[in-house]
Amino acid sequence: MDLTTVLGIGLGFVLISLSILDGSSLSTFIDVPSMLVVLGGTLAAVLVQFPAKQVFSIIPLIGVAFRGRESQARELIHEVVEFAKKARREGLLAMEQEVAEHPNEFLRKGVQLVVDGTEPELVRSIMEIDLAAHEERHALGQEVLQAMGAYAPAFGMLGTVIGLIQMLAQLDNPEAIGPGMALALITTFYGVMLANLVFLPMAGKLRVRSQQERLERELIIEGVLSIQAGENPLLDRINEVLDLRVRPGLAGDGGGLEIIGLDGKRLLIRYQGACGSCPSSLAGTLFAIEHMLKDEVDPEIEVISV
Repeated sequence: MDLTTVLGIGLGFVLISLSILDGSSLSTFIDVPSMLVVLGGTLAAVLVQFPAKQVFSIIPLIGVAFRGRESQARELIHEVVEFAKKARREGLLAMEQEVAEHPNEFLRKGVQLVVDGTEPELVRSIMEIDLAAHEERHALGQEVLQAMGAYAPAFGMLGTVIGLIQMLAQLDNPEAIGPGMALALITTFYGVMLANLVFLPMAGKLRVRSQQERLERELIIEGVLSIQAGENPLLDRINEVLDLRVRPGLAGDGGGLEIIGLDGKRLLIRYQGACGSCPSSLAGTLFAIEHMLKDEVDPEIEVISV
C-alpha cells in the first residue's frame, strides 16, 4: 500500500476535523441531503459526460493510486542485461522457460515475441500499441477524476443555493435564519473538500504512476529489441546517459569521452578534458561519471580510464 496516499488523505481529514472541533462539533457538519447533492450530482454529471463503462473503470484504477510501488527501472535494466547475456551464450530459445516465470507481463510478452521469431519492426509495433492502450486506460481514469474534481464544487454551490432559497422562504422566522445559513453552506464545504482532497489529488497520483510505468515499458521495448539484435542493453543505456549528461559538457570544453569496452560491470573509457592529463582533473571527472552511472544505470558499475 502507498502510505503517502493514505497519509495525505487521512491527515487532511484529521486537520479539517480538528479545526471544526475548535469551534463546534462534528455533528454540525454532517448532513446527509447535502452529501447526496454533491456526490449524487457529481456522479450524474460524469455519467452524462462519459460512458458508464469508463466511469466505473476508475474503481480498479483508484486501487493503483493506493498501491505502493517503487520504480523498477534499475531492476528491469539488470534483468534485460541478464537475458541478453543468456541469449548471446545459449541462443534466443534458451530464454523461453526463464521468461515464462517472470512477474512482468509486458516483458514476458516482448521476449516471447522475440523467441517466436517475430520481425523487429513488428515486435516494436505490437509493444508500442500495447503501451499506448495501457496509457489510454490510465488517461481515461484521470479524465474522470479531474471531471469529478471540477463538478463537486459546482454541485456544492448548487446545494448552497437550494439551501438559501429554502432559508429565504422562512424569513418570517428569524430564529431559523442562522441555522439555515449554516446548513446551506455545508454543501459547498463538501464539494470543495472532496475535489481538493480526494478527486484532484487522485488524478495527479494516477498521472505520476502512468509516467513511471511508461518509462519502464519503454526501457523494456528497447531492451527486448536489443536482445533480438544481439546488442548489450546495459551498454546502450550507459551511452544514452553519457550522451545526455556528460559528452555535451566535455565537447564544449574541447574534450571527449570514448567507451573502449564493457567487461561485466567494469566500464573502460578513454577520457579527454580541458586538462585530461591532470591527475586531479581526471580523478574528479571519473568519480563524477561513475557516481552518475551508479545512480541512473547500475549501482555496481566501475569506471576505469585506459
